Amino acid sequence: MKKMVIGGIILIVVLMAATFFMAGDAFQGDDYINALTMLGAMAIITITVATALKYVNQIKNDTATGELAPESWDGIGEYTNPVPMGWAMIFIGTIIWFFWYNYAGYPTNQFSQIGQYNEEVLENNAKFAKAWENPSDDTLVAMGESVFLVQCAPCHGVDAEGIDGKAQDLTHRITKEQVLYTIKNGSQGLGFSMGAMPPMLATGKDAEDIAEYVAGGLKGEAPAAFATCAGCHGPDGKGMNGMAPNLVEYDETLIGNVLAHGKKGSIGTMPSFKGRLNETQVKALAKFINSIKAGE
Repeated sequence: MKKMVIGGIILIVVLMAATFFMAGDAFQGDDYINALTMLGAMAIITITVATALKYVNQIKNDTATGELAPESWDGIGEYTNPVPMGWAMIFIGTIIWFFWYNYAGYPTNQFSQIGQYNEEVLENNAKFAKAWENPSDDTLVAMGESVFLVQCAPCHGVDAEGIDGKAQDLTHRITKEQVLYTIKNGSQGLGFSMGAMPPMLATGKDAEDIAEYVAGGLKGEAPAAFATCAGCHGPDGKGMNGMAPNLVEYDETLIGNVLAHGKKGSIGTMPSFKGRLNETQVKALAKFINSIKAGE
């Protein structure tokens, strides 16, 4: 028991020191609320460790007594001792609190700031959808630029050129090196109905020809090896109406899938933006990205 007490004291000191290290500025200044919060945290640490030590000691040293019930399972029996009063009161109190919380303390049909916020968001989203129900292409491009500057520019740069190559350069469709990487490693997680792209068997000159053709915007005569790619992306490389990624341009389906599922990039994984943008904003972002070209 003595070792347990010493260990408990050391644990309390360590936890208090860690708490003070993380939030020690609570004692600075004249804000007594923060100081009281810090003292409360230290009190909780002390009580928690002391209670844990008490019951660990009981488990190690106490011996169960009383009359055994007649039933047993594989030699394991139960005593007919009554339920501890403290445990029974906590159990009943928890049930009472549950009903109070659900029907009186915080019922779902009463006012709440979270509920009010959600209602306002839904109302404003409906107003937005109605106001921009049929926007022109120029309006979509302007809207997309605003969305891009807020959501995309931190990684892709305000000029969309990828901040010194650390993210995808959106002024170019795709580079030869990226095509070769995808041919070798495949592509997963974009959510197209064709499924994940496996690593291709094309190597050497075939891979080089495909990469040059795709990076060049699929202009001119397609190399013979591109027939493998056309099976999913289509002979024109435009993704067969959204079933696979469009290799020619950043269309709405490609932008929408990347935003919904994220994408692995050279500076890390682009997170999913699902739920942040509505359909009109996704369409606008696609229009804007498609409108920018290198040097323009």
